[in-house]
Amino acid sequence: MDVSIGDQVRLARPLPYLKTADPMPMLRPPDLVAGDEIGEVVGLRAMETAAVRFRRGTFLVPMAQLVRQDGTLLKAPEAADQSSSATDFQAP
Repeated sequence: MDVSIGDQVRLARPLPYLKTADPMPMLRPPDLVAGDEIGEVVGLRAMETAAVRFRRGTFLVPMAQLVRQDGTLLKAPEAADQSSSATDFQAP
């Protein structure tokens, strides 16, 4: 499932730290966002990351760690591609 700006989301599980969405990001303690707190997606970033505005700030959160307000997971973690030619390479 894709995410779009304006979606209401919450964290799927507590994160070990939070990264601010400032021009010079900082790592912040995870207790700034409660587990049941609802945030709003305010930006989409590279590498499957969303900028989410919570009550105590705006943080960069991987989309795999977000759940919509209705409970649906935004983006399931994808398995590594097994068809890569690098895995088929055998040394002489």
